[in-house]
Amino acid sequence: MTKRLIYGLISLSVLLAGCATIDTASKNSRLDVIKNRGVLRCGVSGKIPGFSFLDGDGQYKGLDVDICKAMAAAFIGDPTKVQYRPLTAPERFTALKTGEIDLLSRNTTFNLSRDAYQGNGLTFAPIVFHDGQGFMVKKQSRIEKINQLKNSDICVGSGTTTEQNLNDEFQRLGMAYRPIKYQDLNQVIAGYLQGRCKAMTSDKSQLAAARSSFSNPNEHLILNKTISKEPLAPASIGGDQRLSDAMRWVIFALFRAEELGINQNNIYEKLNEAKTNQNLSSLRRFLGVDGEIGQKLGLPNDFVVRIIRSTGNYAEIYERHLGPNSNVHIPRGQNNSYLNGGLLISPPFK
Repeated sequence: MTKRLIYGLISLSVLLAGCATIDTASKNSRLDVIKNRGVLRCGVSGKIPGFSFLDGDGQYKGLDVDICKAMAAAFIGDPTKVQYRPLTAPERFTALKTGEIDLLSRNTTFNLSRDAYQGNGLTFAPIVFHDGQGFMVKKQSRIEKINQLKNSDICVGSGTTTEQNLNDEFQRLGMAYRPIKYQDLNQVIAGYLQGRCKAMTSDKSQLAAARSSFSNPNEHLILNKTISKEPLAPASIGGDQRLSDAMRWVIFALFRAEELGINQNNIYEKLNEAKTNQNLSSLRRFLGVDGEIGQKLGLPNDFVVRIIRSTGNYAEIYERHLGPNSNVHIPRGQNNSYLNGGLLISPPFK
């Protein structure tokens, strides 16, 4: 057998193996499971006002919940077809790996250890909330700066990046402290309110959410110091490109709709405008009138219309749950669109 023939056979076998891998991947996506089931199983916290919590009517509400609804609208065509699974921090990644949930929308920090193949092996969607870790104390303690917490008991969630950040910061400052660890955020809050610790630490969004539920919120102070970056993003199990692609562009659709001024109130007006004006090629493509952007993701070409009519754009979601008239007001700041000086930006829908 000649060398040329041998090399040809090797090249052919590699090509066939590659094709087989691609074909297998295309047939075994969780996205197909979700569509065939007709229900999205979404992991949430369920205990953080403004992000995911049960209201007085027993309905889940919050920014993370609306992200689940946007996914269901795009994948299934109905934002109500969601089963919410409340999960503690230690439970959330196991629930993904075992298939108990399809995706996680639970104030989870996007970091290397969780993203890496040899770590938790997750795939993260775009960041939906830029946060940072801080500390809350009782005003009567007269604590105003982090260095006043030296040798203090601090309530913290166990098995979280919060716990690691706490240790890193106090180690950096050369300060001793005693971590009082809890499995659940409500336990952290209870420990703090019962006086088992001088301060509680968590993402500042969670501290604001917790304080909003206290009987006397004004008696508690969130310190100015922020000790970490906490980019919060939805996540899915790694290795499923079709699902991760679909999730990624659902989030980008929420950002892009805000950039274009498309919202729940004018979505059909914008759609009609796109249909009647052949010159609006970018808008026609975004709303699925022209092109096959949805088909490339395994979604209907009008998936953006389905999302916006269900949840509104990102600004509407934020305003509803974290705006000035909400129970948990958090100024948008870096969670603004890039058009308003924030960090949120969508790549082109082309």
